[in-house]
Amino acid sequence: MTKSRSRGWYKKHTSDTYVRQAQAQHYRARSAFKLQEIDEREQLFKPGQTVLDLGAAPGSWSQYAVRRIQPGGRLLAIDRLVMTPVAGADSIQGDLTDPAVREQCLGWLGTQRADLVISDVAPNLTGIAATDQANMRELADLLAEMAFLTLVPRGHFLIKLFQGEEVAGYVTGLREHFDKVLTRKPAASKDASKEIYVLGRSYRGYNV
Repeated sequence: MTKSRSRGWYKKHTSDTYVRQAQAQHYRARSAFKLQEIDEREQLFKPGQTVLDLGAAPGSWSQYAVRRIQPGGRLLAIDRLVMTPVAGADSIQGDLTDPAVREQCLGWLGTQRADLVISDVAPNLTGIAATDQANMRELADLLAEMAFLTLVPRGHFLIKLFQGEEVAGYVTGLREHFDKVLTRKPAASKDASKEIYVLGRSYRGYNV
């Protein structure tokens, strides 16, 4: 990136309303407001819930969720990247493709199950549409497997996807396991972004 383009990006970034709000409210990223908007519409969080945040770095979703599930709530943030701990949350550094990490997650849950599984993670993008869609679907399938493994009956699952031909098939698959599957595009998502959020409400169980 040239110096002029870098300066232009920085100016646009720092003038972003959600960036300024994130700084004012001590969130690590503007993405917290995407989750907030979905939550305000769907009433996802309640005090006392157990929540898994998969692919949690840099931690803004965990920050928001921790505030909403108190008193009495628990949250586990998992990411393969090193992440500064979020106050009020537990964390595991590791890759979800690693069986040992999944076992750590189940150990943290103990005899409980998660009321809500959330994920704002995305694969590294190549700029090649077919490759990016395939990588997104592979990651999304992995996250769904974690949700099926950990959710309490009637729990909810929120995941980020990119608009494309893979989305319809993924939504159809989720409908086999949830009473309702919704798509949402929060106002905090940048206009140029192809991201959408898919919400599976009221988990029926894996073997439906």
